Amino acid sequence: MQLDDLYRRVIMDHYKNPRNRGKFEEGALTIDLNNPTCGDRISLQLIVEGDVVKDARFTGEGCSISMSSASMMTEAVKGRTFDEAMDLAGRFSRLMMGESVDFDDYEDLEALSGVNKFPARIKCATLAWNALKKGIQADI
Repeated sequence: MQLDDLYRRVIMDHYKNPRNRGKFEEGALTIDLNNPTCGDRISLQLIVEGDVVKDARFTGEGCSISMSSASMMTEAVKGRTFDEAMDLAGRFSRLMMGESVDFDDYEDLEALSGVNKFPARIKCATLAWNALKKGIQADI
């Protein structure tokens, strides 16, 4: 199996079987963002204790790239400090710009590396990450 095929399978798995999809009943920091150029929208919810993202969930609508990225992001940031989550978001941004980035702590993110070949889709992949950054910056 070629790497591109594996990456497509990972993306489609997160799209068809999203992790952390849903809402918290109460006590969550909620960030709503949308991408008006393509119609993607996300509502990200974070449970924060001190400077740690204890849990994360999302709802929204969009393409396979945006929804898969949201699924992967919520998995990757659970239990991380704000600094760690922001570092991860920075690495993801660099991945979207075509840089080689290491995600040994959560390799599924590498499946989105091919998005940088399609500049119009970068906004899809970064929507959830932008919501995360906005939420952390608002909570600091």
